Amino acid sequence: MAKEVWKAGNMLYPVPAVMVTVSDGKGADNIITIAWTGTINSDPAMVSISVRKSRYSHELLTKNGEFVINLVTKDLTYAMDFCGVKSGKDIDKFEAMKLTKGKASTVNVPIIEESPVCIECKVKQVLELGTHDMFIAEVTAVLADEKYMDSSGRFNLNEANLVAYSHGQYYTLGENIGKFGYSVQKKK
Repeated sequence: MAKEVWKAGNMLYPVPAVMVTVSDGKGADNIITIAWTGTINSDPAMVSISVRKSRYSHELLTKNGEFVINLVTKDLTYAMDFCGVKSGKDIDKFEAMKLTKGKASTVNVPIIEESPVCIECKVKQVLELGTHDMFIAEVTAVLADEKYMDSSGRFNLNEANLVAYSHGQYYTLGENIGKFGYSVQKKK
């Protein structure tokens, strides 16, 4: 099989598509769409987001040092896209997209009530990387929508119809093709 050589670039797809809420801690709140986010540690729970230095949200994030990762469902995709192409300097994205600001439990940043999962984060380190800064943060709380809990207390996030981003396009997650460890699971 032949492969073409391309210049170095980011081709790691698909990635989560999320709305990150930020604030200056004094009432200037904003939503930024992020596809460059991920888990980086499990104990303590830590995540990272990468934000272009020229973005308004970068300024707010730097002032406050806190943010919330709000997971996106199919129903939130239009709002997510809008929040990624409009600047919070010019428009109140919560108002424009009719999103409900909620109160976080551990950070001074609003959550998006319509999101099935809101991950509250406090920045521990900032890595300056060129066009973007990576904000490494500890997860301080997770707020989960009760409508995805079943009668046994299990959280069924896969029923939320989450969205991923792949090479300029948004997709819902597809068919379940296995679970972690299925390749070595004993056959019955």
